[in-house]
Amino acid sequence: MDIKLKEISIRDLSNAYEDNLEDGVIGYGGRLDIRPPYQREFVYKDKQRDAVIDTVINNFPLNVMYWAVRDDENYEIIDGQQRTISICQYVEGEFSFNDKYFHNLQKDEQEQILNYELTVYFCKGSDSEKLDWFETINIAGEKLYPQELKNAVYHGSWVSDAKRYFSKTGCAAYQIGGDYLSGSAIRQQYLETAIKWINSNQVSEYMAKNQNEPTAIELWNYFQAVISWVESIFPNKRKKMMQGLPWGEYYNDYKNLSLDPNYLEEQILKLIADKDVDNNRGIYLYLLSGEEKHLHIRKFDDEMKQRAYEKQKGICTKCKKHFELEEMDADHIVLWKDGGKTTDDNCQVLCVSCNRGG
Repeated sequence: MDIKLKEISIRDLSNAYEDNLEDGVIGYGGRLDIRPPYQREFVYKDKQRDAVIDTVINNFPLNVMYWAVRDDENYEIIDGQQRTISICQYVEGEFSFNDKYFHNLQKDEQEQILNYELTVYFCKGSDSEKLDWFETINIAGEKLYPQELKNAVYHGSWVSDAKRYFSKTGCAAYQIGGDYLSGSAIRQQYLETAIKWINSNQVSEYMAKNQNEPTAIELWNYFQAVISWVESIFPNKRKKMMQGLPWGEYYNDYKNLSLDPNYLEEQILKLIADKDVDNNRGIYLYLLSGEEKHLHIRKFDDEMKQRAYEKQKGICTKCKKHFELEEMDADHIVLWKDGGKTTDDNCQVLCVSCNRGG
């Protein structure tokens, strides 16, 4: 591992700066890959971006940056991408600071900025060493999300193509599945979700296997199939109820069921109106699996249990033996699935053994 400390002027850094969107960002005379495949998309807010420019104008020191030296003696940023882009965008006139663009400044003010020197560590070593540095030095900065780190570990042709579908603002995954996904595309959470769905939550395993594949079309086709299936059986979108559910897992388990969307919609409306259903977000899995536990059916409260206990004089309705209150459960006389409600007139107490199948 070889690490050297150098000073790089903003004049040199911003030389030949280009933001090619999908194809990446370069600078330093075309020799610096400012946004390698595994780096996050630009996420600085205006306040953070302005703080960088304010630091430069006041000639205060910025935090040290890290560049990796490639085998071809060009460079890629390990840490400092967002500060670098903020600086280059300002010099290129893409935003103003204190109501002045760079070209509005006096010549001496421009020169002060261009001559400002950044402290950069040039790091030369193996891929694994570079990735270890990347993970370590980002701990103190804006924390990376888990998938952002995995993109670093498994960077290559597959990640680059996958990000095209899942990791851009307004990306294809957002266009068709934004109502069903939680998190942020640019923080790689859409990509992470899709991989979890297709490979039983084993993200690293899937990325390692596909690292050098030329495209991520398998993942994209799978994702489209999941969304198409959801829309075919639950065509009425209810974003509050549906967003963030593990739809890929549902698809994997239930895609071969023959389901009537009209019947399902009728059941959804009934369940939403049922005051005993405490978890509306569990309605979809309940309709697919038939398991009542996903609905969190409202339980009898302590007062209702006490009243039933007094009414029965502590006698279990099944085994006819006497028990203390704490040794008994409150349960529905008529089961919820058979139309029974969580009300006093449908409450009974049974001993724990009888009620829980002992």
